[in-house]
Amino acid sequence: MARDANPTVGEELTTLHPTLGSEVSQNLTLFHDVEPTTTSRSRLDYTFPEGGIKAWLVVTGSFCIIWGTFGLVSSVGLFQAYWKTHQLSNYSNGDIGWIPAVNIFFNLFLGVQVGPLFDRYGPKWLILSGSLLYVVSLVLLAECTRYWHFMLTYGVLNGFSGALLTTTALSVVAHWFERKRGMASGIAFVGSSIGGITFPLILKPVFQKLSWAWSMRIVALICLALMAVGNICIRGRLPPRKNGGAIDLRCFLDARFSWATVGVACFEFVLFGALGLIPTYSLSQGFSNQTGFNIIAILNAGSALGRSFSGYISDRIGRFNTMLLTLVWTLVVTLGLWLPIGDNLVVFYVFAPLFGFGSGSIISMAPVCLGQLCRADEYGQYYGTSYSVVAFATMVCIPIGGELLPRIGATGFVAFFGGVLAVAMVSFIMARWASLEYRWNWTAKI
Repeated sequence: MARDANPTVGEELTTLHPTLGSEVSQNLTLFHDVEPTTTSRSRLDYTFPEGGIKAWLVVTGSFCIIWGTFGLVSSVGLFQAYWKTHQLSNYSNGDIGWIPAVNIFFNLFLGVQVGPLFDRYGPKWLILSGSLLYVVSLVLLAECTRYWHFMLTYGVLNGFSGALLTTTALSVVAHWFERKRGMASGIAFVGSSIGGITFPLILKPVFQKLSWAWSMRIVALICLALMAVGNICIRGRLPPRKNGGAIDLRCFLDARFSWATVGVACFEFVLFGALGLIPTYSLSQGFSNQTGFNIIAILNAGSALGRSFSGYISDRIGRFNTMLLTLVWTLVVTLGLWLPIGDNLVVFYVFAPLFGFGSGSIISMAPVCLGQLCRADEYGQYYGTSYSVVAFATMVCIPIGGELLPRIGATGFVAFFGGVLAVAMVSFIMARWASLEYRWNWTAKI
């Protein structure tokens, strides 16, 4: 691996903080590159392919892994609605909501352990073991009939194996891309949206014609094929990082990291709450079961466009800038369209792709923004540390939303989610400001 020459201290400070002192350089573009983050050091430490067959094969493998994992999570609201009318009809929406909530919690919280393991040992064995456990969990899910069956197989085992897969699939992209990392990560994240489109379209006729058991066996077979592609294509590149534990609380001494983590936690509370409860919300508004399936698929189609768009744009105007623009977009759509929906089916269908576009952009930008705050070989640890906090927000979002919906009504439910989105937006404004050393600059690329 090629390594660049080490700069002097003065040169390094100039590289990391090109906006300081008299060395301010003006750029004629709207967004000039000031990015005062430690990611710049990765350019001094390593060179990155930024493309080529091997690099894009890794992105393809990550895309397939995310398709089979987060793509299924994006359809979890359909599982919840099915369980409510079949195996778990005696339980409340709040009680059933704990099953996908535990799954999402494990998916994110176990990144605390998986991130440093990836930094230390690379992706090969994490992807292989995660793939085997993930497919086994879906085969066992086909046999579930009781609440504790679903909790253990989908909540715990599927969530644990999903953590091995998703954290590794997202982290490995940073081994191959730095300048184009936003675009590469966005492409990998599109897998989640493709899964969120294909799984509802597959499950809708399958649930009607086949039993729950055969429906899950078909899903397991699809995921087996996707995991196989991921195992073939994904390869690590950077040398192992020997130091660094599972979690480093010193990360939170960096105000940029702390504010960004709060923002991600608030947004993902809204996103996973919406994905888990939109089918239930749809039924509460008097819409049909069919509408719930359609809305989830359309929302994820919009999400696919958002993920692709945000990666491309972020590499040009800055990652935090892109995050803020898409947060504003999502907040406007939530308060302007979702809040006043009532029983208007047309507005519901207009809302879905627009909300999906914004949410897809945000969720694909979150890991990239975190990666901007650290060196490439520290990314697994930073990602895991941040998402250990985010996990607690995602664990309670569906149960809280499931209890709020019947108690305060649909309007109050959406208004609450809108308020949480506003907190996320303020948090990322603060993270951007901290990245500029609390000297606001509207045109800075950050």
